[in-house]
Amino acid sequence: MASLKDLRNRINSVKSTQKITAAMKMIAATKLRKAQAAAEDGRPYARSMEGMLASMIATLANVDTAPKLLSGHGTDQKHLLIVVTADRGLCGGFNSSIVREAKRQISRRIQDGKEVKVLCVGRKGRDGLKRDYGSTVIDTIENATRYGAQFGPARDIARRLRNLFEKNEFDVATIVYNTFKSAMSQEVTTKQIIPFPAAELAHSDTSSAALYELEPADDVLLDSLLPANLAMQIFRAMLESFASEQGARMTAMDNATRNASDMIDSLTMTYNRTRQAAITKELIEIISGAEAV
Repeated sequence: MASLKDLRNRINSVKSTQKITAAMKMIAATKLRKAQAAAEDGRPYARSMEGMLASMIATLANVDTAPKLLSGHGTDQKHLLIVVTADRGLCGGFNSSIVREAKRQISRRIQDGKEVKVLCVGRKGRDGLKRDYGSTVIDTIENATRYGAQFGPARDIARRLRNLFEKNEFDVATIVYNTFKSAMSQEVTTKQIIPFPAAELAHSDTSSAALYELEPADDVLLDSLLPANLAMQIFRAMLESFASEQGARMTAMDNATRNASDMIDSLTMTYNRTRQAAITKELIEIISGAEAV
């Protein structure tokens, strides 16, 4: 049985941990309010941009002469996965769910005979993949959401993807991230971003049936709009991921704080019982000694 001193030290240690988890919960809750609003505000713009592009592309006479971001390289042998996770832990299953889906995507493509490369946005993605698929990770972008999800890092990532695509480093790019549903719920989302999935969007609700008169020429417009849409879709993924991370961390820290409170109650009860037993033992020894005299 632990001594009274050990129990006091353990109680003080758990109380200190509880203060930390409570503070982290409040910080995450504060960040979540702004992140949730930003993610919800970004959704209509991203969907509208995709829908406009899909409707515009539907009017093209010859897609084969369109920019490579739309027509592709004519093959799908090389695949690039962009895995969006957090740089820190202590957020429940937020990172593990993304890593699990990324592993499933990598395994499926390798079984199909495809070449797979992974670009990690967030350190936890690299840490989760390095044991089984470390050789597929070409680079890790850290601290992309250190100050929240911002368009600048998303634009830089989009520019890097375009450069890799132009150098034939990959044929198809797919992004994996968490879509924010609520503070306690996130949905793992897998989405192709290169080439632009016009055929898929043409049959979805995100595409409108509007016809566009293009001015200037359609190829000039697409050369400008496709890179802008790529940056916007990456930015949307970062917005959703950051909001999901804060929601998951707030929930995890709330559970940790509650568990610490339960542990303190249990340890305090054990401490009181141990202390009472020690006092009773001392009284018995005193009474026994007095009777012996």
